[in-house]
Amino acid sequence: MSVSAEKVKELRESTGAGMMECKKALQESQGDLQKAIDILRQKGLAAAQKKSSRTASEGVVGSYIHMDKIGVLVEINCETDFVARTDDFRELVKDIAMHIAAANPLYLSREVIPSDVIEKEKEIYSSQITGKPANVIEKIVEGKLEKFFSDMCLMDQIFIKDPDQKLKIKDLVTQKIAKLGENIVVRRFARFQIGEGVNKQEG
Repeated sequence: MSVSAEKVKELRESTGAGMMECKKALQESQGDLQKAIDILRQKGLAAAQKKSSRTASEGVVGSYIHMDKIGVLVEINCETDFVARTDDFRELVKDIAMHIAAANPLYLSREVIPSDVIEKEKEIYSSQITGKPANVIEKIVEGKLEKFFSDMCLMDQIFIKDPDQKLKIKDLVTQKIAKLGENIVVRRFARFQIGEGVNKQEG
């Protein structure tokens, strides 16, 4: 089927994918924009998985300062210095630094959370549930743990600039991998807030 240039443009703006990829996705989805977005996301995820084993040793250390009160440093790696210098990659670094300032994640990803922290969370959740079968308690605890990950882990957090509240940081990175054609890794970050950890005395 033929696809209008306006629809291709709209899909490109929504996903950041190339014009030809957008056109093919719209043709495959019979012009359904949401289905086309899903197709592109699936293809992007597949592409990202293929590239995930490739070494990413170039990149950028980005920074963001908010009102002179909150500061963020974040290291994001890619495969080549060429991609590290592109506007798309720089925009990703800036967006993630800004997100960290606003969302205040404690961990980079769920994989780096110490096991004792996760076990402690499970204990707390389990103690809050009474009068239910063990298998039901287990499912409730799993659900609460997922919420904990989405609150505390950068890669699981919903991107603050996504109006639909569906795009996670890991999805944002996947989109850029699909668009730029290189493995991209958020390596580490540090967030500083004025007065954090200081006992403020009254009087």
